[in-house]
Amino acid sequence: MISLKTLLFWFLILALGGTSPIFAGNLTVSVKDSKTEPIDRAVVTLLPLFGEPMPMVQTENAIMKQQNTMFQPFILPVRTGSSVSFPNLDEFRHHVYSFSKAKRLELRLYGKDESNEILFDQAGVVALGCNIHDNMLAYIYVTDDPYYMVADSEGVVAFDGLPDGLYKVSVWHPDQKSKREVFSREIEVADNSNSLNVVLEMRSVRRRQKGADGKEYD
Repeated sequence: MISLKTLLFWFLILALGGTSPIFAGNLTVSVKDSKTEPIDRAVVTLLPLFGEPMPMVQTENAIMKQQNTMFQPFILPVRTGSSVSFPNLDEFRHHVYSFSKAKRLELRLYGKDESNEILFDQAGVVALGCNIHDNMLAYIYVTDDPYYMVADSEGVVAFDGLPDGLYKVSVWHPDQKSKREVFSREIEVADNSNSLNVVLEMRSVRRRQKGADGKEYD
């Protein structure tokens, strides 16, 4: 399936009359806490602040698995208007729910190799749980922004091939002290060596999932 970035690339070419736009901008965002420790699993999104507004493109289906008595991945960013599949890969049944304002949902008891699909049509944070297994927790971050990534173990994300221009960078993590406030800053992307350092105020304890084996996982 054609990626969203590829669709946006050709959209920009057509908008410029079929000529190749001159851009090859890269942006690296590093996310750390107040003690300069890297923050993994932070969601970083980019919103272009130049030209015409980006069209809302239907993105390819995302997947939130239930496996080893956990949701996988722990944090899943998707574009507004995306569908997310919820396959159960465990030998037992799950009952997935969310009371989040951005999307209230309930997937009643279903078993191994069964799947449900939900449309996420409103931007916001959707916290997931399971009525059968209290340890299960995950988040779907629904964004209107066309570019989004999750920070790696070093707290870093790298966006490549961006059109030159001004962007609004937004950063969110479920364990930041203020859930309602999303870090945001504007940055000009003009060459191949753009970087931004972000500091988030975090809770003293960061949550991890516990699997069926009792171990904690990212």
